[in-house]
This record gives sequence, structure tokens and C-alpha cells, in this order.
Amino acid sequence: MSLDCLPGFLMQLAISPFTGEFAALSAAFCWAAATAIYGRVGVKIPPLQLNLMKGAIASVLLGLTLIGLGLGIDRLNPRSTALLLLGGAIGIGLGDTAYFLALNALGPRKALLLETLSSPLSAAIALLFLGERLEVLSGCGIALTLFGVAWTICERSRRDTVISPQRFQTGLLWGLLAQLSQAIAGVLSRAALAGTEISPIWSSLLRIGAGIAVIGLLLALRSPKQPLPSLKKLKKSPRLLSLVVLAAFSGTYLAMILQQTAFKYSPAGIAQTLLTTSPLFILPISALSGERISLRALLGTSLAVAGIFILFR
Repeated sequence: MSLDCLPGFLMQLAISPFTGEFAALSAAFCWAAATAIYGRVGVKIPPLQLNLMKGAIASVLLGLTLIGLGLGIDRLNPRSTALLLLGGAIGIGLGDTAYFLALNALGPRKALLLETLSSPLSAAIALLFLGERLEVLSGCGIALTLFGVAWTICERSRRDTVISPQRFQTGLLWGLLAQLSQAIAGVLSRAALAGTEISPIWSSLLRIGAGIAVIGLLLALRSPKQPLPSLKKLKKSPRLLSLVVLAAFSGTYLAMILQQTAFKYSPAGIAQTLLTTSPLFILPISALSGERISLRALLGTSLAVAGIFILFR
């Protein structure tokens, strides 16, 4: 893929042999920042409607980016297009909606903890369907990263609220569905992008478009007379609207381009592992909001960083 097909902030990444790895870590940071915002606005906007809003905002931004860069559709092919559309329908239409439901039920820390499951799922699916085998050292890096993330997030925060068993089970089911959906979507993206000239921006737009179609269908089936009542809340609250736009810009527009770049240039298992490090980036965000960072959190972060270093080796 030519450097002209990438925004300026990705051109430097394209020079590195670790383009996919750097992109995945950057996407994890963007998603962590967006999750902090979604945790606040999710109590006011239902998951399906929030998912549709952030997808619509991101698709407009991606469209403007394509126009600004002058990228046409000549690099697309039917097979890759079909795989990307299917991945978007599963990963964004179903997966992101399930994630927002888990976020509302479990809270940011526990919902982010479940994200660590997507990397081994992606590696297993990629092994079965793409024949991607990871070296032993890469497997050790994945295991160490997952352990560091899980150990960090499992620590109980003073701000954690008591969750009823029924609510926990419901949130757990939604979280598992979300990560299975993301794992399948990640492998589909890897199959569509590897060895092709498709721009990550185009692939992102295709995936979001398919996700919006699925969300629109679910909304129409659920509330045919008034599918978007939360739009009134946005009109009355400019601050709420600005938060949704900011989260969509960070967690969907930027994160999606970076995620697709990661799947294009690195194996699915490694890319998904680095994408699940977003809980680690929550630590400085929590510190800035006044939450005390414990020694356990710092040690867990160090273990995860060591695992990332092994993956880069």
C-alpha cells in the first residue's frame, strides 16, 4: 500500500517494521479514552442508539478523509469487500452493541477485563481458518500481556459498585458475546486486508457502514414508531452531544483506522492482543480523575509491557 493512502499520523508508522504493532497500541489508547466517555454517556443513551450515533459520526469523518486524500474505490475487490462488510455487521453491529450493554451492567473495569479474551479467541480462529501459527515466544508474550492486564483490572476499585448476581451474569453474557464477535470480525479483517492494496480508511468505512445497517434494522424492529428518541436529549444538551462526538472521533474514527492498519500488517493473534491493552491506558486516566493507583496496578502494567516487548522481539 502506498504511503499516500494513509493520513499523516500513519505515514511515520508505515516506515517501521512494526507498523501493525504500533497501530494496535495506538488504537488501544484511543479506545480507552473513548470508553471513559462512553461510561458516562451510556447511562443517558441506550446502547443501540449510542452505537448508531458514534457510527454515523465516524462514517462522516471517514468519508471526508477519503475525499480529502482523493482515495477511489479502484483497489477494492468483491471478496475483500464481502469479508469487510460481514466483519462490520458482526463486530460493530452486534459486538459493539453487546459491549455497551456489558459496560452498563459491569462498569468500565470489568467490561474491559473481558476484552482480554478476544486475543486468544482471534489466535484460535486465525489458526483454524487462516493457518496463522504463532511462534512459542509470541505465545509467551500474549500470555504475559493477558495476565498483566487481567491482574491489573481484577483489582477491586473503591468506586466499584455492588453488582447483583443476575446483573453480573447478564453483563458477563453480553461481554462474552462482544468479545467473540470482535474476534471473528478481527480475523475477517485480517483475511480481507492481508496482501491487498485496500486502504485501512476504506475498510473502516465499509465495516462501519455494515454495522450501521445492522443497528438500523435492530432499531426498526424494536421501536418502529420512534427509533431514535435520544436525539432529543442531544439537542437539549450541547455538552452531551460534544461528548458523543469526542468519543466517536477517538474510539471509532481514529481507533478503527488504526485497528484496520494493525490487522493489515500483523498476525491476527498479535494484533488482537495489543488491541486489548486498552485497560492499561485507563490507569493514567483514572489517576487524572483522582483515583489512587495501587502497587498491584503498577506491577500488572509492567508485566503487560514486558509481554508487549516480547511480541515486538
